[in-house]
Amino acid sequence: MVSIPALWLPIFGSAILVFVASSIIHMLLPYHHNDFGQVPSEGEVMEALRRYSIPPGDYVIPYAGTPKEMNSPAFVEKATKGPVAFVTVMPSGPPAMGASLVQWFIFCILVGIMAAYITGRTLGPGANYLDVFRFAGTTAFIAYAVAQWSDSIWYHRAWSTTLKNTFDGFVYALLTAGMFGWLWPEG
Repeated sequence: MVSIPALWLPIFGSAILVFVASSIIHMLLPYHHNDFGQVPSEGEVMEALRRYSIPPGDYVIPYAGTPKEMNSPAFVEKATKGPVAFVTVMPSGPPAMGASLVQWFIFCILVGIMAAYITGRTLGPGANYLDVFRFAGTTAFIAYAVAQWSDSIWYHRAWSTTLKNTFDGFVYALLTAGMFGWLWPEG
């Protein structure tokens, strides 16, 4: 067994590698550029929503407060007539990436801690590189990729976007696994 504090170097090393890789993927590679589409008559839709001063948060249209209400004729009519949407309203203003990047890096550290926990409880010092790679990589893949599949299942996010995110998660898992295998404590 290897303690989490003994694995601080692969935890932070993998977080840094994943942070850099995700920056390259999202800033330099074009395959995520079409993950979101433009709403028809965007200006008119924005103007229509603006007058309601909707606070930042997650919303569903139409809204049913209870499962029973989802079966009411009025709700069924609204849902049938459409549109049906899951909407995230963010604070107005120019894009500010700072807080999101800090949160992403913290998330990468947490994934590293989970990989350290699972791998460290399973394997001891001096474990074989491929065994470390397998446990750390699988744990990281579950955190970075599999956890997002439910967005396509429940919120109808395009499966094409989820598959691209799964590929990204696979890359992040490989980087995490490689860092853990490389820096695993000797016996």
